[in-house]
Amino acid sequence: MTPELTKIKFPLWQYLNQPLVGDKPPIFNPRRFAHVYHIELLQRCWSKEYDAKGQY
Repeated sequence: MTPELTKIKFPLWQYLNQPLVGDKPPIFNPRRFAHVYHIELLQRCWSKEYDAKGQY
């Protein structure tokens, strides 16, 4: 696959829709938000359970 197809772009929609009030304060720096978002995305992917017995 080419790098253009596999690269995760900036999560603009998630950046614009982050809650202003809640347990976590909003992140206004777009670069920092993208960094935190990608870390949380990786953690969510790791936490998913894989079923090796399923059909492909």
